[in-house]
Amino acid sequence: MSKFPENFIWGTATASYQVEGAYNEDGRGESIWDRFSRTPGKVFEGHNGDVACDHYHLFKDDVQLMADLGIQSYRFSIAWSRIFPEPGRFNQKGIDFYKRLLEELHRHDIKPVATIYHWDLPQWLQDLGGWTNRETVDHFVQYAETLFEKLGDQVSMWITHNEPWCSAFLGHLFGVHAPGHQDLKEALAVSHHLMLSHGKTVQAFRRSGKKGEIGITLNLTPAVAATEKEGDTEAAKRSDGFGNRWFLDPVFKGAYPSDMVKIFTEGTGELDFIQSGDLDVISEPIDFLGVNYYFHNVVEEDLDDNMLGSSSLPVEGKKTEMGWGIHPESLYKLLHRLKKEYTELPLYITENGSAFADQVNNGQVEDPERIEYLKSHFDAAYRFINEGGNLRGYYVWSLLDNFEWAYGYEKRFGIVYVDYETQERIPKASARWYKDMIRGQVPVR
Repeated sequence: MSKFPENFIWGTATASYQVEGAYNEDGRGESIWDRFSRTPGKVFEGHNGDVACDHYHLFKDDVQLMADLGIQSYRFSIAWSRIFPEPGRFNQKGIDFYKRLLEELHRHDIKPVATIYHWDLPQWLQDLGGWTNRETVDHFVQYAETLFEKLGDQVSMWITHNEPWCSAFLGHLFGVHAPGHQDLKEALAVSHHLMLSHGKTVQAFRRSGKKGEIGITLNLTPAVAATEKEGDTEAAKRSDGFGNRWFLDPVFKGAYPSDMVKIFTEGTGELDFIQSGDLDVISEPIDFLGVNYYFHNVVEEDLDDNMLGSSSLPVEGKKTEMGWGIHPESLYKLLHRLKKEYTELPLYITENGSAFADQVNNGQVEDPERIEYLKSHFDAAYRFINEGGNLRGYYVWSLLDNFEWAYGYEKRFGIVYVDYETQERIPKASARWYKDMIRGQVPVR
């Protein structure tokens, strides 16, 4: 039976606004997702994260649950608005919660991985322009430095940002995430300031003298041409530039992709939010890259699309409740591409998982589709490792069913079912299967 390397890390992941709840407790301030979820029509059936999974109060039970499943590492995010609920006001009670969580994780020998920003910007910063305002970069660095100082002895692995593509483009171009804006130039400025804050935070971490590693997590969606026609291959290249290279290139190559700059600026090449030296900061060396992978994108030329001249074909074959196609082969190819074109650094799958219409029957949740989804993607990861790939760990999304952003509580990604009325946790069949996987009792191809 083939096995993953002995030191391979098996984990699971959540994000603060999606699971914590306690939105107005212990001095927490308002975030842009508190505001956005209360805006009519923005979130499915008006759902919000006020209570979510009540992880803020039930974290000890959740850590015990992880320990029972053999989870080796827990990736979570810190709510900025718990730490700085108002301009310049540090909130000790906010830090205390994460200290308690970290102590509990260490008590069960579960390695913590802390994401500094997972989309929940304090509303007071949004009122000052949010990520369109370059000064937010400095606020972010101050926030990160506070975390390094207060929690750095308990956290050895930091992630600056989770999926800046989503913060920039879902939040500021398509308007489906907080703060709900629709402006390309604004979205581009946001993307740059997010990446600049990443680089400056890496520098701050090095200055802190704290032991550990720091990196960034990008959501990467392979773009595949629908046919071998030149129009389709060029459309796929542009789609790749928009979804992947716009963030990979500045981190690893110190420049934005020139073809995308030309497209975004309509040929002028002028991005007035970029200042001298910014790209040197963004490309500050990191210790690892986090990869969030869910699906691939089959692209054809579409001259009616004004921005990229491309469109995605409808999904064929199996798909999840999100409507996302299931394509583990694209994960395998993505990992090889990263190794070949970008970096030999350690890679981590920091998110991968699936939503299905899970239901409780006789106190049990059977989810064979999720098991098959995970198994096929684990197999793809194993092939990459077996061929010399530097993949160090895999974090299943998600530990718990939770607030799925604009989808509210309609979609269930957890390996643990959550009854939102009673807060009962029911490990699904996939959780038990994952436990066996971690123990090396499930074969991989």
